[in-house]
This record gives sequence, structure tokens and C-alpha cells, in this order.
Amino acid sequence: MTFRKYLVLAGVAVFASVGDSMLSRGMKDIGHISISHLSDLILALGNGWIAGGILFLLAFFAAYMTALSWADLTYVLPATSLGYVLLALIAKFVLHEQVSALRWVGIGLIAVGVSFVASGPELTHTHPRIEDRVNEPELAASRGER
Repeated sequence: MTFRKYLVLAGVAVFASVGDSMLSRGMKDIGHISISHLSDLILALGNGWIAGGILFLLAFFAAYMTALSWADLTYVLPATSLGYVLLALIAKFVLHEQVSALRWVGIGLIAVGVSFVASGPELTHTHPRIEDRVNEPELAASRGER
């Protein structure tokens, strides 16, 4: 796997963790809201922490789509789950949440599982890219094929 692909996977983990943390921080500022009061949800978007969290989650979504374009879901999702470790660290040291020993054990198990998945192949079989399928007649003609 190339450095660029590792960077995309790291981006998925970091963007998701930071985005979720920012949303949590913003919602703690706002307090309890109900989904039945749509106006409260819309007003919450004006909070800087929530707006920033949404931007990070949009970056997560773009990186996630990129990763899924070259690797199987069964590789991408576990490989990016190291974000759970990062999220727990942010919750503990930035948001000052209590993280129990049992949760740390669970996070450790996730990290061990990630190492198993990351050591396997990123793609079990290849799919032709859209550009390749669109240009197949031109490519065949340029090679003298019919």
C-alpha cells in the first residue's frame, strides 16, 4: 500500500474523531434539544463547535469515499477504526470525560483487531474504473483489437 493510501486512511480516522468531538463539545454548550423541535436543531448549526464538527465530518466523508474507491469495505472500516482510540483519547484529555477501564480494554481489543485486518489485502478482487469502462472501445481500437 502506498503512503498516499495510508494518508487517506489516517484522514478518515482523524477527521471522524475530531468532527465527532467537536459536535459533542458544541452540544454540551447548547444543552438538551429534541428532534421534535426542528428549529432548535437548525439554531444549533450556528454554534462554532457544531459547524466545525460538520466540516470535519464532511472531510471524513470525502476521505472515506476515496478509500472505498480503491479498497474493500471490509478493509477500510476496520483499518480506520483506530479513530476509536483517538476519539477516546480526545474525550479523556480534551473533553475531560471519564473513560472506564472496561472501555480502555475494549479500545485495546479494537486496536489488536485492526492490526489483523491491516496486515491483509486491501482489495480481494479488482473492479475496472469507470474511466476504463467508458474508454474500452477506444483502448481496444488503439491496440488494434476489435
